[in-house]
Amino acid sequence: MDQFTINLLFVGASFALYIGIAIWARAGSTSEFYAANRGVHPVTNGMATAADWMSAASFISMAGLIAFTGYDNSTFLMGWTGGYVLLALLLAPYLRKFGKFTVSEFIGDRFYSQTARIVAVICLIVASVTYVIGQMTGVGVAFGRFLEVSNTSGLLIGAAVVFAYAVFGGMKGVTYTQVAQYCVLITAYTIPAIFISLQLTGTPVPALGLFGDTASGEPLLTKLDAIVTELGFNEYTTHHSNTLNMVLFTLSLMIGTAGLPHVIMRFFTVPKVSDARWSAGWALVFIALLYLTAPAVGAMARLNISEMMWPNGGIEGGAVSVEQIDNDARYDWMATWQKTGLLDWEDKNGDGKIQYYNDKSDALNAIAEEKGWAGNELTKFNRDILVLANPEIANLPGWVIGLVAAGGLAAALSTAAGLLLAISSAVSHDLIKGAINPQISEKGELLSARIAMAVAIAVATWLGLNPPGFAAQTVALAFGLAAASIFPALMMGIFSTRINNTGAVAGMLAGLVVTLVYIFLHKGWLFIPGTNSFTDADPLLGPIKSTSFGAIGAMVNFAVAYFVAGATKETPQEIKDMVESIRIPRGAGAAQDH
Repeated sequence: MDQFTINLLFVGASFALYIGIAIWARAGSTSEFYAANRGVHPVTNGMATAADWMSAASFISMAGLIAFTGYDNSTFLMGWTGGYVLLALLLAPYLRKFGKFTVSEFIGDRFYSQTARIVAVICLIVASVTYVIGQMTGVGVAFGRFLEVSNTSGLLIGAAVVFAYAVFGGMKGVTYTQVAQYCVLITAYTIPAIFISLQLTGTPVPALGLFGDTASGEPLLTKLDAIVTELGFNEYTTHHSNTLNMVLFTLSLMIGTAGLPHVIMRFFTVPKVSDARWSAGWALVFIALLYLTAPAVGAMARLNISEMMWPNGGIEGGAVSVEQIDNDARYDWMATWQKTGLLDWEDKNGDGKIQYYNDKSDALNAIAEEKGWAGNELTKFNRDILVLANPEIANLPGWVIGLVAAGGLAAALSTAAGLLLAISSAVSHDLIKGAINPQISEKGELLSARIAMAVAIAVATWLGLNPPGFAAQTVALAFGLAAASIFPALMMGIFSTRINNTGAVAGMLAGLVVTLVYIFLHKGWLFIPGTNSFTDADPLLGPIKSTSFGAIGAMVNFAVAYFVAGATKETPQEIKDMVESIRIPRGAGAAQDH
């Protein structure tokens, strides 16, 4: 059986499972559509949350960014896991105790303002749409390779699948679909990693293999450092980027995680307040299974690629020949990925070999000139292909490649569904029912939610054709927007009775606008290529890149909110009482009296 047929079988079987679950769990009421009737078990919810959140950025893109940068991109791991600690301790239980369907509804009620609710909807839609662009990027990459179709066709197929199970199933259908998707994606991620770890280090646990020895007895990371530095790249295991930017980026990802509407919505689906905290804990456990494996996947893939490009023992031994790439079965993956337009090479100096090295390195350029090289000849290696190509690079069996195809699509589609559900509920429940037509029937609200989701799918698919970066980089921008706009409003809404409606609205708008402008200045207005004034290589504010600015935006939000609240009317007493009742457990006052 050829590889294309194997891919079809794995992807087709997984899609049939998702759509079957969506039909079985079809939402019949707004409670089921928005919050799965508040009947989801914490372990189930934790697994669904993990799938909802471990998107194309985590599965497809993150290990590729780690592989080609090394230690400095460990910020993705620290920020995205640390955010769940904040969620479990500071937000999830209180929001569940409040008992509403959406984040915007909480903000509207807590800040006793329809304007605050609408502003929250705008913030949610901006962050969520940016996030969906990253997912659609991943969908296009995965379909482009494994179904051998164009990127555009891949996006359209993925959009149709999401439409089928998200529009009809709502939160109830999405929850149980995401449990299945988690099982698929974690299996697809760890099995190739185990095989590769055994190949390179003899250790079946990739996280331990990362710190193990290769067959030559040399530690894997030591060997990798030696190879990449010989090729003119930065040492893999040391810190090279700006520390301030690194701290701000980690913080932005952490508080962005805690402010993401589609993740927070999951905590409205459990029966009890304590279950919300347990859900966050279980989600962290399920996420850790992938996140402990990702650094090993990145390092081992980088070692494999470097050795494949220099199979004769480094620079002195000579680079891989064009003839070997064309005729050696171990290099078939290169021709396959070249068809997608995401990988390419060129024999610039006509010596019949493909030299892969850092042609920005002065030391290497001196050697290159001496040897007659004409620049790096691995001209394109999209970071988003690394995890999907990894089993082929390591020459693993065809069924493993098919499994990874299904896993990559599960990761992208599960998060896309959660985001689209957050967008549709914001439009139908918060905008239409909350502000435009409060008398709308439940049937009408459900219909408007499904129409909003269909429109959101169409917009996200169109935007996914021209993403502003690799999947994980695009997603990091969305986290920055959530960090700057939604997270401060939630924190102040729960822990400060001083912040009034005017302060909250001013803070959210200030945080959103300043962050969005900073991003557009670096990534192009509305992400249109060529309209940017700066780049992340040369940022506007010293070392602070657009992906790190969310933390600054959050500070602006807090500062503006407190300043405006201090200059305007105090929060009404009934709102203060409501905030206290959310934060203080039932019976706590009586316990203190005794």
